[in-house]
Amino acid sequence: MDTLSYKTISANKENADKKWFVVDAEGQTVGRLASKVAKVIRGKHKPNYTPHADCGDNVIIINAEKVSFSGTKLVDKEYIRYTGYPGGQRTVSAEMMLKNNPERLIEKAVKGMLPKNRLGRSLFNNLKVYRGAEHKQEAQKPEVLNLDTFK
Repeated sequence: MDTLSYKTISANKENADKKWFVVDAEGQTVGRLASKVAKVIRGKHKPNYTPHADCGDNVIIINAEKVSFSGTKLVDKEYIRYTGYPGGQRTVSAEMMLKNNPERLIEKAVKGMLPKNRLGRSLFNNLKVYRGAEHKQEAQKPEVLNLDTFK
């Protein structure tokens, strides 16, 4: 019997062809920005997407302090954390977090959209967030990624 045999190629960390992208967060809504960035970090936009491997790209987000929220989330949304001590539950409004530490706000949004396992923790290292228009990854020659045209 003469048949064609096609092998399914599974991408892994070594043959993933990782690129660097820079995203300008100015005027972007936080949740929509985070979901598109998480898709790029995960590699779901590539034809050789493999769910169990890090085959996504690296993303640099600049102008983190210029993101926006839809509706009244800027005032109403609260981020809750626990110190580990009795009575140690702390809340911070989105408005205060955007004012004091906008990098952490975007990192928290993207991290929530990644898998909750070892792979998700390693994928999170592919994200760099900066306040302002300058970043430290010029040596990687990142390409500009326009999220308005990205699906």
